[in-house]
Amino acid sequence: MKSENIQTFQRGKSDKEINLKEYYDVLKKRVWVILIITAITTMIGVIYSGLNSSPLYQTSTRIIINTDSEYMKTLMVMIKDPIMMQKVKEELRLQKSPESIANQIQVTRIDESQVVSISVVDSTPQRAVSIADTTARVFKNEIASILKFKDVQLLSGAKENPYPINESQSRTIIFTFLFGLAVGVGLAFLLDSLDVTLRKHSEIEDILGVPVLGVISSMNKKNLSINKKRAKEMEVRREAADAK
Repeated sequence: MKSENIQTFQRGKSDKEINLKEYYDVLKKRVWVILIITAITTMIGVIYSGLNSSPLYQTSTRIIINTDSEYMKTLMVMIKDPIMMQKVKEELRLQKSPESIANQIQVTRIDESQVVSISVVDSTPQRAVSIADTTARVFKNEIASILKFKDVQLLSGAKENPYPINESQSRTIIFTFLFGLAVGVGLAFLLDSLDVTLRKHSEIEDILGVPVLGVISSMNKKNLSINKKRAKEMEVRREAADAK
């Protein structure tokens, strides 16, 4: 019983080694398919990243609004009001609509405190800083004029951030590379499964169920010249043996 288990284990191990070798042979034979597919998909990823991923930069400025929570909500809404945005546009001479500028701005309250953050996202870090600081200054001046509310203080100005927030180009390229590699490997095995050509003795033996006794080499000029050379050498040896 124990010997049977050992034989079964050895047979399974041998089959596994054969399967791994077959997989390796398929990949080695179709490596050009894998390389071409991977190169194409990776190139598509590089082109897509270059054309569709313009860098975006974010910065923020902070202000203090000394008021209660309910009035705080009203004042925070007014930061992005079209009146404020029009003033920002005129002061910075931006070629954008007030609505477009407002869409670049996010107003948030810091931990239920009186500190309000004005965050700006733009395609250039310098302009993001200008919009953030100008928005805070315009809001402070206009709210004092419109509502006679003067309890707004500038806490900290915006700082230029040299690093884009949407640095996803490398991830796109890596994804397309891995996708192409997977497709290439899959296509290599598909092409191999569709190829009915017999290349190994073992394949013939598996199909016919009989051992291969001999192999006829392909007839080409190289083989013919080698065979002629061998025949000539054997003839010389026989003549030498007869002479003795």
